[in-house]
Amino acid sequence: MIDPAIGLLLTGAFALLFATAAFHKFRDLALFSQVVRAYRLLPQALSVAPLVAAAEALAAAGLLVGTTRPAAALLGAALLLLYAVAIAVNLARGRRELSCGCGGYNERRPIAGWMVARNMVLAVLLAAIALPWSARPPQTVDLLTAGAGVAVAGLLYMSLDRLLGRIMPRTAAWESAP
Repeated sequence: MIDPAIGLLLTGAFALLFATAAFHKFRDLALFSQVVRAYRLLPQALSVAPLVAAAEALAAAGLLVGTTRPAAALLGAALLLLYAVAIAVNLARGRRELSCGCGGYNERRPIAGWMVARNMVLAVLLAAIALPWSARPPQTVDLLTAGAGVAVAGLLYMSLDRLLGRIMPRTAAWESAP
């Protein structure tokens, strides 16, 4: 059983993550379509980029409704695992120059192994939202804690993402130097 305060914190954080991700993809769907095609996992004629962006928006909205929350959590976890597999396959192919497609508008960041691990951890956390929640009604302090926690989680996620995005490519270059 998940305590409502923890459930609300996770739900809010992941709804924010998926809403911003969908917003960035819809903002320049043509660019995101190019990113998806560059992964070379599906036939080039098949354009799934709009479906991916719509699935992220659906996951974000579904997380905010109690009756759809478990299904939305599983949809979001499946998307994160799908992203992890797509990145891992291309890393195994030696295609490290691909854009992850996970940055903000028009941001190009190369894929890396830490992104696979990040997405797998996030998928597990997100799937936990689908577990049964305690019947204890949320108190005002729970709502305040969850709201502040979402803000802190969002800032921490952005900070770690930027830090790893800047540090990891440098360490990979050091490791491959003769």
